[in-house]
Amino acid sequence: MKSKKSIALFIIFFVLLIDQVIKVWIKTNMYLGQDIPVFSWFIIHFVENKGMAFGMELGGEYGKLILSLFRIVAVTVIAYFLAKLIKDKRATTGLIACIALIFAGAVGNIIDSTIYGLIFSASGFKQVAQFMPEGGGYASIFHGRVVDMLYFPLLRGYYPEWMPWVGGDYFEFFRPVFNIADSAISFGVFFIILFQRRFFKHFDEEETPSTNETPPATDPKVLDNFDADTNATANGTSTKILDNNYTNQPDTDAFSDGSVTKPITDLDLPIDEDKT
Repeated sequence: MKSKKSIALFIIFFVLLIDQVIKVWIKTNMYLGQDIPVFSWFIIHFVENKGMAFGMELGGEYGKLILSLFRIVAVTVIAYFLAKLIKDKRATTGLIACIALIFAGAVGNIIDSTIYGLIFSASGFKQVAQFMPEGGGYASIFHGRVVDMLYFPLLRGYYPEWMPWVGGDYFEFFRPVFNIADSAISFGVFFIILFQRRFFKHFDEEETPSTNETPPATDPKVLDNFDADTNATANGTSTKILDNNYTNQPDTDAFSDGSVTKPITDLDLPIDEDKT
């Protein structure tokens, strides 16, 4: 249990540290829309979004507030679930690691949307944000914008002219810009789906009833109800066990009225002299 807990805490701490260090550096060193090419297929591209992962948004001022509160509730549920998994002996280390990734990613984006509006000035085109500006931040609590910077334009080109609706249009894969927290959530979900049979095998075995169960032992109280000198027959009736005085007398028969008669033997029969 301690090792599982240590792994979960390490993953959460590591993801949050890398995520926030990169975001703070991007926020205080790059202006909005600035690019830093790393490879032709990988670019550091600074953008901000008000909504969910990969730049998706929930419109309106109240939409942002609802989304932030929803994230907090979701993270609380994930934290509770993760704590239960750590205590559960059936939970594999891989499953706990995946849930820890999802939890860390969700917390990383919550930090942005909750406090970044309070501690940073607004980023703009050709304008780098300041940390803890004198005039205060650019937004109130729960209304901060999430910092994204990872951009992977793996494929670029134009659709063929013969294709309906999109013929001749420019296309790009992968277009969404995201961050480390988004990646942690995606990897966690992906590996749970990929290894779900292995992760949940022990839970299924626990719920499936075994066919080799040992039949319950007879209640000793039931056995006590029988007298020591009786035997139970198949039809439910009981017969009296003969006393040793009777069973040890081979030349007598005992009747229900208590009388004893001597059994007939070959010696008691009359002998037919004509046949001898």
